[in-house]
Amino acid sequence: MTATRFAATVSYDGTEFAGSQRQANARTVQQELETAAAALFGSPVRVAMAGRTDSGVHAIGQVAAFSAETRHQPTTVGRALNAHLPGDVAVRDVRTVAEGFDPRRWARRRRYRYTVWNSPARAPLLRRTAWHIEGDLDLPALSEAAAALTGRRDFIACSGPLEMGRTSVRTVFAAGWCREGSTLLFDIEADAFLPQMVRRLAGALMRVGRASLTVEEFVRLLTQAEPGALGPPAPPQGLCLERVWYDEGYLV
Repeated sequence: MTATRFAATVSYDGTEFAGSQRQANARTVQQELETAAAALFGSPVRVAMAGRTDSGVHAIGQVAAFSAETRHQPTTVGRALNAHLPGDVAVRDVRTVAEGFDPRRWARRRRYRYTVWNSPARAPLLRRTAWHIEGDLDLPALSEAAAALTGRRDFIACSGPLEMGRTSVRTVFAAGWCREGSTLLFDIEADAFLPQMVRRLAGALMRVGRASLTVEEFVRLLTQAEPGALGPPAPPQGLCLERVWYDEGYLV
């Protein structure tokens, strides 16, 4: 029987995970997906994902792909995988894709959202999904700084350690803040992201919002492109991978 290539949109609460990618002696999203797929198909299954998320980071629009020899329809595969997955991971929109579909290399655009709870009082129900910041935040300054992120440039200033030979040039298509009551939302879309990039940007932008870093200083640090100059990284729980776009193969 010829193996069928499947792709699925994956959601997870990252609180109890050491990240998305498989690691030795640590619980990860990839490990849970591969364990569930092996239980369903009766043999080891390798799962590839569109993006690498850090420990504690969430997703509602991660994309995973895997191949298996099966006659099951995609909807059946999705239901069966969810029956084997723990409560903090789920798949949806399972469908067949081209044999060579690579969810990371074929991705053309990704969107992350960082959530800040801006209130004197903590919000216990948001403790897993938002960064609690007290005091006034300058939303116009936040928006001005975020607008400076758009375009193609070297983003090494807001990157964690990079693998040897990997470029730090990325294209940001859109970036901005909005307020919904006591919640501040930072949305950013790019062709790809560097390690800790969104968390470092969110951390630096909070300094702008608190007036400990001016917009001009933020832009200067960004354009000087000195490794790790922007930050510190915001806490992981406020970050969520919201969507991944493809020109072909897996259109959602």
